[in-house]
Amino acid sequence: MTQDHKTTFTRRQSLMMMGAAGSLGLMGPSLLRKDAALAANASPEGQLVLAFSQEPTVFNPLMPHIEVDEGVYYAIFDTLFDFDPEGQLFPILAAEVPTVANGGISEDGLSWKVKLKDGVTWHDGTPFTAEDVKFSLELTVNPDFRSFRSTGYKFMRDITVVSPTEITWTMSEPFAPLAGVLASTYMIPKAAFDGQADLNNTPFMNSPIGTGPYKWKTRMAGDHIELEANADYHMDGPHLKSLIIKYVPDLNVMYTQFKSGDIDVVGLQYISPDHLAEAEKLPGKVVKVAGTATFESFGLNMQRPQFQDLAVRQALYAAIDKSSIIDALYYGVPTPTETYMPQQSFYYNPDLPKHEFNIEAANKLLDDAGWEKGADGIRAKDGVKLSFTNSTTAGNHLREQAQQFIQQTFKEIGVDMQIKNLPPAVMWGDYWMNSEFDTVVVGLNCLAGADPDTSDYFMSTMSPALGGSGQNTFAYQSEKVDELLKAGAKSFVPEDRKKIYQEQQAVMRHDLPFLPMFQYAVVKGWKEDVAGPTPNVNNRIDTWNVRDWSRA
Repeated sequence: MTQDHKTTFTRRQSLMMMGAAGSLGLMGPSLLRKDAALAANASPEGQLVLAFSQEPTVFNPLMPHIEVDEGVYYAIFDTLFDFDPEGQLFPILAAEVPTVANGGISEDGLSWKVKLKDGVTWHDGTPFTAEDVKFSLELTVNPDFRSFRSTGYKFMRDITVVSPTEITWTMSEPFAPLAGVLASTYMIPKAAFDGQADLNNTPFMNSPIGTGPYKWKTRMAGDHIELEANADYHMDGPHLKSLIIKYVPDLNVMYTQFKSGDIDVVGLQYISPDHLAEAEKLPGKVVKVAGTATFESFGLNMQRPQFQDLAVRQALYAAIDKSSIIDALYYGVPTPTETYMPQQSFYYNPDLPKHEFNIEAANKLLDDAGWEKGADGIRAKDGVKLSFTNSTTAGNHLREQAQQFIQQTFKEIGVDMQIKNLPPAVMWGDYWMNSEFDTVVVGLNCLAGADPDTSDYFMSTMSPALGGSGQNTFAYQSEKVDELLKAGAKSFVPEDRKKIYQEQQAVMRHDLPFLPMFQYAVVKGWKEDVAGPTPNVNNRIDTWNVRDWSRA
């Protein structure tokens, strides 16, 4: 849809586009400016140790990254606004969430104006201004920069700094998911990149500067990051003097350290379900099961010749004993799924074909497709053997056990799967981002907040391995999905978008670029004297509100 073919949207539709209906009323103490917060706001005090099973390694939030990196970003950086647990937007660096009602968005969705808070400073004391917002937005589409996403930004035109606290732009076409994109776009300081010859390799990568509640202090690679309170933060908080983010790759060790008191909050990948019964009885601990938007899958590198044949993908899926993995390894905590879309979402498709574990059917699929077993029992066709590696995070014992389940059932259909696990920093670095793997066991949240758009993960042009700028690491190519994603991004009526995204899910369930296993429900835990951790299905990681965390 171009500017020559404008459509007028109702206020309700535009609010739906922003996910912002009623959001301006969500002004609890955690959302207030510091000068408007409770007068009794105390100075930050105490230390908190937050554990992740993976090591954050990418500290420029506009470069390709994974969920665990965002665990650090929420502490150091801010976005213009974000989604709360109810899916409503609340302002952070923006003075207000732009809507049609307040003049921030034109009725046709093509003109945007964002007003920024006055008096916000970067961690080095310099002012945060609209120039930084313009730089951050334009960097994402700079051909010399390795961007984590171009979706949405590429439609922005004439980004204009009106004043230090106001920025405007026009859209080349309406783009409904823009609110979700902006809600996950962390602002970075323009000054840190001025004069840098290589925008992908700057001093900023090792000592990031943000406007967030915590400042970068020290990093011990392979062990932890220490952050300290930003006393000049522009919202209520932070309430902790020191935040230590510790890496514990072995989930059993992580749980043991939580049990002994060495860890205050268990983060990604949380308490493994096999420890749930004991964890719920631990004195002085709060343990809760919470749903997330993350789904677990057996992901395929669609560039590999083994996976070009749909019959192979269908046979592999039929040979995964999904129910046994969920029940025996995860104690029935997660929910089986056939899609990437969270089952709590308005856009979820409940009518997709249900998976059935069936070795006989899997063998027949391969027989009928001409994949014949050799003397070694491994199937082959046209010189291509059904032999490949499968990788995930070393030390994640549940995934490692799931791999062994899958390896055994694959063997029954003449498929050779070799397990090749790697340390987290290696596994989720270039090996994952550049599609250097054959197959993976991976958990993903593909949404931008509450918006259903997944262009960054499934659009054909978004595969880094194929020259794109995005996170389509499966290297999935589908003209139909591309068409649906484009249509969904141009529609502003939730009921119409629902039909589009439900069809997308049906196409992908047929194509099987990944073999969906379950939607996560995770076991979260923290000490009783810790306040603030709040599950939020609309964000990718728990530190979305780390500014609010405190200790009694």
